[in-house]
Amino acid sequence: MQNMSKNTNIRPQSCDTFAALPPCTLNDCIIFGKNSDRPSDEVQEVVYVPATDHPQPSKVKCTYIEVNQVPHTYSVVLSKPSWMWGAEMGANEHGVCIGNEAIWTCLMDSSDNIKKLLGMDLLRLALERAKTAIEALKIITCLIAEYGMGGNCSDTLPNFTYHNSFLIADPSEIWILECAGVIWAAERVREGVRNISNELSIRTNIDLKSDNLEKFAEDKGLWDPSTPFDFKMIFDVDELDSHRYKAGRSLLTNFSKDGQFKSIDMFKVLRDKPSGICMSSGSFVSTGSQVSVLQKPESGLPSIHWFTATPDPACSIFKPFIFTENVFFPDSVVSPVPMTSSTSSFDRKYHLYKLHEQYCIKHKGSRSTLRNQLQKLETKYVTSVEDISLNFENKKEEASKLFYDAVEEESALYCDS
Repeated sequence: MQNMSKNTNIRPQSCDTFAALPPCTLNDCIIFGKNSDRPSDEVQEVVYVPATDHPQPSKVKCTYIEVNQVPHTYSVVLSKPSWMWGAEMGANEHGVCIGNEAIWTCLMDSSDNIKKLLGMDLLRLALERAKTAIEALKIITCLIAEYGMGGNCSDTLPNFTYHNSFLIADPSEIWILECAGVIWAAERVREGVRNISNELSIRTNIDLKSDNLEKFAEDKGLWDPSTPFDFKMIFDVDELDSHRYKAGRSLLTNFSKDGQFKSIDMFKVLRDKPSGICMSSGSFVSTGSQVSVLQKPESGLPSIHWFTATPDPACSIFKPFIFTENVFFPDSVVSPVPMTSSTSSFDRKYHLYKLHEQYCIKHKGSRSTLRNQLQKLETKYVTSVEDISLNFENKKEEASKLFYDAVEEESALYCDS
């Protein structure tokens, strides 16, 4: 049955989330990575929110609407557009990581402009409430059913709306959740490598789904029951996999073929320019990046979360963060808060962002020198993290300041250059 409602003229902007699982990874861990590609004039901050007990009943104000608050939220570290409540990516104290992707489906219409929960709000709510990946998936789908998903996804671009997909990871498994409005399908990834991009990727391998999914598709005239139920084929605006999605899968496969995939390999994936995964110029750029190494609790090793907190991973430093009881977190990666309701001309650039921007402009003609200077500092922290991980019980105080110290040292590098 041909789907006549598909708009094949839609070509979404770049964004990618990746995961590598055993047996492809070093030390039997799961490695998560994401580039957040957003409007080039948007500032993406990194924030730490400690675990909190909340009075009941109470509400939490998301980007546009309020939802019921839970009694306890877990500590989270988030990379987020500074104007919104939600986040593009992040992690929580239990080793749950989520990356969000914009997708365009054949079910999109004007109702997507109605202010509800953004996909980024759903991501943050899940991280604050879930101990496992499957729990996060159930939280997201329940919130969609209760409150709906929608609203403008930019504070500067009019009518910038989309549907959402999520790569949800914990130290034991990966789930892919793809939503065409309130309709959704989920696939559990048990081993190997997996990535998502600005398109549907779930085909016939569906492990969980919204109620009456097949009947909905049939009633809409999108699916002939005599054919296999292919989620992407039915709901995507383009039935072919994009070049960037295929390139991302190829990079993951090549870097993991020896079973030794590690954090620095995910850094390389996110910095790949020929594929379009790393976007350095244009109206949309890679405004922030995250890599997380998720360790099972029984390993005795801490999970490590790396954030650039600056645009373009090709000329940024990945800096490590570890959840501890007393986290020292820098103010210099958090955007200032507007003092008035008028935010149209408010400068949201934080201290590290400004230093990095000036540094990149200064070294624009000598990219190799720039990369070498930044690489030395990043390598130092990769080595430091290896030592802390192996002696974590004795080095928790050092671990609590890792991200803070890395940001301070990076700032000093910019000021001295």
